[in-house]
Amino acid sequence: MSDSPAIVESHNPEQQHHFADMEQQRQASSLGMWLFLATEVMFFGGMFCAYLIYRYWYYPEFAAGSKTLDIRLGAINTAVLICSSLTVALSVRAAQFGKRKLLVTLLVATILLGLVFLGIKGVEWASKFEEHHVPGYSFHFEPQAPSHPNTKIDPQRIQIFFSLYFAMTGIHALHMVIGVGLFAVLTFYAWKGRYNSAYYTPIENAGLYWHFVDIIWIYLFPLLYLIDRKK
Repeated sequence: MSDSPAIVESHNPEQQHHFADMEQQRQASSLGMWLFLATEVMFFGGMFCAYLIYRYWYYPEFAAGSKTLDIRLGAINTAVLICSSLTVALSVRAAQFGKRKLLVTLLVATILLGLVFLGIKGVEWASKFEEHHVPGYSFHFEPQAPSHPNTKIDPQRIQIFFSLYFAMTGIHALHMVIGVGLFAVLTFYAWKGRYNSAYYTPIENAGLYWHFVDIIWIYLFPLLYLIDRKK
């Protein structure tokens, strides 16, 4: 019987048994996230196509509906999401260097910015309900003077604009809620010290998801809020 000591290989407890090493696990996880985001592109792409088609057909109505949206709130929300993308990117960097306290701080900042966005969007939606701009039996719209003379605006067609507005911003807000919940879970585990320079894949993948949601808003803002803005 040999007296030579046994060689014990180091094993990361976060490594799943069906992966050869942590790098292979990270690459597989990243590929899965990118494939998921590809399905999200197709999902939102259908709504964007519907919006662009109806905007082409009923441009005066869409312009009239867009002018009722509060461009200041939309611009503030855009700035909020851009700042949240920065905190997410910095959180990934903090995880890579194993800075636990900084990671937790940045994740909490991201959650707060996400809640600010949802709060502002809630205020905006509430104003639409008060103005009876929600499509349905109680819908009421008083069109302002059109930008172009002799342009007839059909109030009924404006319901299509508001239907797409609530559908697109509503689905986007749902993704925001999911993202906030996801980062809340990650913050808990980060506080427990689960993530370090050897294992930070969940932070990285959650960051990809958050950046995607931010990019969707970057397209929604000009499409919904900046139609026919002369001033």
